[in-house]
Amino acid sequence: MDTFLSGKYVAGACICVLAPILSVLAQPGYTIPQLVAAANQHLPLLLEKNAEINSARAAVTETRHSFLPRLHFNDQLNIGSANSVAGAYLPLGYTPSVSAAVRAENNFTPATGNIAVVYGEYELVNFGEHQARLQQSEAYVHLQEADLQQQLYQLKSDVAHLYLSLLKTQYRLQADSLNSDRYRSIYTVIHALVSSGLRPGSDTSLTKAELSKAKITYTQTLAAVNDLKQQMSYLTGIPPGQMLLHTDTSAFRLHLPEPVPAFPSATDLSLHPALNYYRTREEIYRSNENLINKSYLPRIMLAGSTWARGSSIQSNDSYGALLGGWGYDRLNYMAGVALTYDLFTGIHKRDRLQVNRFNTQASEEALMQEQLTLQSAAARADNYLQMAETNLRELPVQSRSAEETYYQKLAQYRAGIITLIDLTNASFVLYRSQTDYIETVSDWYLAQLDKAAALGRLDQFIQTIP
Repeated sequence: MDTFLSGKYVAGACICVLAPILSVLAQPGYTIPQLVAAANQHLPLLLEKNAEINSARAAVTETRHSFLPRLHFNDQLNIGSANSVAGAYLPLGYTPSVSAAVRAENNFTPATGNIAVVYGEYELVNFGEHQARLQQSEAYVHLQEADLQQQLYQLKSDVAHLYLSLLKTQYRLQADSLNSDRYRSIYTVIHALVSSGLRPGSDTSLTKAELSKAKITYTQTLAAVNDLKQQMSYLTGIPPGQMLLHTDTSAFRLHLPEPVPAFPSATDLSLHPALNYYRTREEIYRSNENLINKSYLPRIMLAGSTWARGSSIQSNDSYGALLGGWGYDRLNYMAGVALTYDLFTGIHKRDRLQVNRFNTQASEEALMQEQLTLQSAAARADNYLQMAETNLRELPVQSRSAEETYYQKLAQYRAGIITLIDLTNASFVLYRSQTDYIETVSDWYLAQLDKAAALGRLDQFIQTIP
């Protein structure tokens, strides 16, 4: 690869800009994986997602247990009258059941009774509904897991963005510090020239203004650094005062950054967690469609019951002692197979399938929209990369010219050839060339990060960052 900045003079000057920060950042500090790990343990949002996964898994167990046979036991001790007539009736809610006691007149003499029933039923055949319900429950587990992976991926991207932004701003802070020192040195030179009568006193005032402006810029950049540290602290739980980054000094050396491993084309998004989430959500609706189809099929029930009964009314319809009804006089059992089917099931099934079909269509469109968004993000990142790489190749000319011009103007000012305005303009151009370098290299890395995040290759890119 071609050397990005050539010439010992220019390289040495730029190294002076970056060396103090590099010496600090080379100390043990937090890497991106360490910050991501801290965020994974800190954010309640991720703990919430884990709890939702556990809830979905518990729902799978609940679904399995719902397939168990139903077995009920009931025992009643009651007292009341017993009058009935021959004939049948449909269920009318809470109408008490009376057996026998069919006579010509009412008899309100109290009688006691006792009945104990054990009843059980089991869906012997439901044509795959149990399996469909289980598959839907498991699909919800997959959805919650995909949601967690999507959140983790987004968190990792946010941490990486903050890391690079904080690194960039710290470099900018050092450049601002050197710019302030440069104006302080200029002020010292001018003050000596003014004191000796070689320069007008107004030059001192103008230099003070430029120095004050440089200090204000430094303070603003320092506030930006602290703000980024606070944002990182919010994600990771690490106090801002302990937010020391760890990076290899080669990360921002004065040459074109090393290319990251080649990423697939923007159309290959198979590994992206966001798309996996939308695919899993689509599976929910497809599993629901299968469940709807299965839930409206006939059911074959296996049922069985045994019951014991006692009554204070004798078989000849004579009323005995009330205590005589508390025991059990008769024992019965019954077993059977029943087929149940709602004759209007076709209408209900069609309505539910129609609702689910639109939900499925919406999910498919959401997946396509997310894929389109990621493709657009990757394409935009490519455009920024091309711009950054073009600018990187122009920086040697800018840096070399700015450095040479500044020292020429400083010598000319001392010789009385130029005015203070010319010198401050040269100082500003030098400062801008230094900040342009920081901005351009940072933009290159951020564009690479955006492209990697859009293509689902975030881990691969993070490994390339020292």
